[in-house]
Amino acid sequence: MASALAAKMGLNSLRRKQAKNFNVRISTMESDMEFSCEVKWKGKDLFDLVCRTLGLRETWFFGLQYDIKDTVAWLKMDKKVLDQELPKEEPITLHFLAKFYPENAEEELVQDITQHLFFLQVKKKILDEEIHCPPEASVLLASYAVHAKYGDYDPGVHKPGFLSREELLPKRVINLYQMTAEMWEERITACYAEHRGRTRDEAEMEYLKIAQDLDMYGVNYFFIRNKKGTDLLLGVDALGLHIYEPENKLTPKCSFPWNEIRNISYSDKEFAIKPLDKKTNVFKFNSSRLSVSKLILQLCIGNHDLFMRRRRVDSLEVQQMKAQAREERARKQVERQRLEREKHLREEAERARDELERRLIHLQDEAHMANEALLRSEQTADLLAEKAQIAEEEAKLLAQKAAEAESEMQRIKVTAIRGQEERRLMEQKMLEAEMLALKMAEESERRAKEAQQLKQDLQEARESERRAKHKLLEITSKAVYPPPAMPADTMPADLSFSRENLSFDFKDTDMKRLSMEIEKEKVEYLEKSKHLQEQLNELKTEIESLKLKERETPLDILHSQNAEQGTSKHSNFKKLTLQSTKSRVAFFEEL
Repeated sequence: MASALAAKMGLNSLRRKQAKNFNVRISTMESDMEFSCEVKWKGKDLFDLVCRTLGLRETWFFGLQYDIKDTVAWLKMDKKVLDQELPKEEPITLHFLAKFYPENAEEELVQDITQHLFFLQVKKKILDEEIHCPPEASVLLASYAVHAKYGDYDPGVHKPGFLSREELLPKRVINLYQMTAEMWEERITACYAEHRGRTRDEAEMEYLKIAQDLDMYGVNYFFIRNKKGTDLLLGVDALGLHIYEPENKLTPKCSFPWNEIRNISYSDKEFAIKPLDKKTNVFKFNSSRLSVSKLILQLCIGNHDLFMRRRRVDSLEVQQMKAQAREERARKQVERQRLEREKHLREEAERARDELERRLIHLQDEAHMANEALLRSEQTADLLAEKAQIAEEEAKLLAQKAAEAESEMQRIKVTAIRGQEERRLMEQKMLEAEMLALKMAEESERRAKEAQQLKQDLQEARESERRAKHKLLEITSKAVYPPPAMPADTMPADLSFSRENLSFDFKDTDMKRLSMEIEKEKVEYLEKSKHLQEQLNELKTEIESLKLKERETPLDILHSQNAEQGTSKHSNFKKLTLQSTKSRVAFFEEL
C-alpha cells in the first residue's frame, strides 16, 4: 500500500517537472536546432540562447519569426514565450531570420556569421522572387554564389555540367529567355572565373553589395489606405517609410526618412505619423488588421532605432567587435598572402619538374637515336670488312692465274721451233696469251685498287663508329641533369610546407597599414562601381537578343523603364526627399 502510494506521488512529481519545460525548434537558414525551455522564459531568454549557440553578437539585426493567421509575427523579447500567440503543438517552430537590414552591408556587418546569414536569406528571397532582380544582375549574383560554395574556379575540376543541380537563377529569369541550361551555365561560369583569388566571405560580401542596390531589397510591404480610401502599399526599410502604388513595388511615389519622423502610433487599424516639422500636420493611414498594425509598429521602431544608432558614435561593444574584425581580416590577409606565396612556389617547382621531365625524355630520345646510329655503323663496318676480304682473295686468285699464264707462255716459246706453221700458230697463241696476261694483270691491278678502297672505307666506318660512341657517351653524361638550385629561403626541402609554430604579431604599424588600405578601398569604390555597371551592361547586351518580350512581367517592364530613365533606388530616394515634408504629406493624402 505504502509502495503504491510512493509510486503515485513520484509519477505526479515527474509530471509537474515535465510541465515546467517545453520544446522549441529553431529553424535557421542553414540548419534546425531544438531547445528545452522553461515555462517562465521570456522571448529574450530564448533569443539569447539561440544567439549564443550560433556565436552571434550582432543580435540587433535578427529576431524569431512565426506564422499566425495568414501573416507573420515576431517573438516579443519582453514577454513570456508561452503567453504569446504561438502554435500550440510541440515542438514550437520559430524561424531565426534577419528582421532589420543594414544600409551598407560592408560597413555595418562585422561578424562573418552575420554576413553569412544575411547572404543566405537574401539569396533565398531573390530565388523565391520576393526581391525583384533583373536578369543581368541575377547572372552576376549567381556567379558570386557559386564562388562562395566552390572557391576559385578550376577548369580541371569545374567541368561543364557541374552546376546542373544548382538552383542559381529565379524561374522568372530562366523563362524570360530562349536559353538552355548549358547556355546559362556558360555565362555564369564566365563570370565565376573572373572572381579568382577571393575568399568565401569576400564573395558573399560582393553578393550583398550588389543585392542591396536592388529596389525591393530590405523592404517590408503592407497594404494600406489613406484618408481618401485609396489602396496603396507601405514600404518599411532601413531608410524610412515609402508609399507605393499596389502594382509598382519598385518605385515609391513619396518617401519619409526616419530623421523626419518624430512619433508613430496606432489605434486598432489606424496609424498616425507625426513629422518632426511641427508645422506639418499629422498624416494617417489604415492597415488591413490589428496584427498587421502591431507588425508595422515593431518594424518602424526597430528601423528607426538602427537609423539613429548608425549616426551616433559606436558603442564600446561595437568598437571592440570592429577592432577584432579588423585584426581577424588582417590575420586572414597575411595567411592568404602566405598561402599564395606557397602556392606560387609550388607551381614554380611543378613547372621546373615538368621541364626536367621533358628534357629527360628529349635526352632519352636522343640517346635511343644515337644507339640506333651506332648499331647501323657497326653493321656497315662488318659488311665493308667482309667485302674487303673477298676482294683481297679475288686479287690473289687473279695473280695466281697471271702466273700460270706466264708459265704457259714460256712453255710455248720452248716448243716454238716446230715448223713455221706451227711457229705462226704459236706466235698467234703467244700473242693471245700475252693479251690475256695483260688483261689479267689489269684486272688484278683493278681488284687490288678496289681492295685498297674497301680498306679505306672500312677505316672511315670505324672512325664513324668511334665518333658515334663518343657522342653517346656525351648524351649519357648529360642525362643526369641536376635540378635548378632553389634558394633555401624561398623553397623548403622536398616541397613540404609546415604549418607548425605559425604566429602573427599585429603591431601599430600593421593597423596603420590596414587603415591605409581601407582608405584606398574607399577611393577605389567609384571605379569598382563603374566596372560593376559595365559588367552588368555587357551581360545584358549578350542575352538581350534572346529575350522573349511577351513573357516580361509588369515588374520587368517597370525596371526597364527606370533603367532607360537612369532612375535607381538611391537616386529616386534623394529626388523624393528634396521636397518639403509638408508637400509630401499633402501629396500622400491626395493619392
